[in-house]
Amino acid sequence: CGSDVVKPAVVFFGDNLPPERSDATRQAVVDSDAVLIVGSSVMVFSAFRLVKAAAQQGKPIAIINVGETRADPLATFKINVVAGEVLTELVNKGLNG
Repeated sequence: CGSDVVKPAVVFFGDNLPPERSDATRQAVVDSDAVLIVGSSVMVFSAFRLVKAAAQQGKPIAIINVGETRADPLATFKINVVAGEVLTELVNKGLNG
């Protein structure tokens, strides 16, 4: 385009997901057995839409997050903890049997 501005390959808050990424994430929900949300409030509608789709498909939804999330009413299971702490503990337990 002739501009010196370089935009990174990320989606900024308020921007739309590229259609191919949106299609791939919807298909990932269809192909999944469950949804795990880690460290997110799920306040962005594009993320919440995926959780809603999983719930409509009858898939279990687990949340690891401190505080309320937009997906709480859809959750099958929620742990209200700092994600890094619980994930580190789970990994350590898994590695140590």
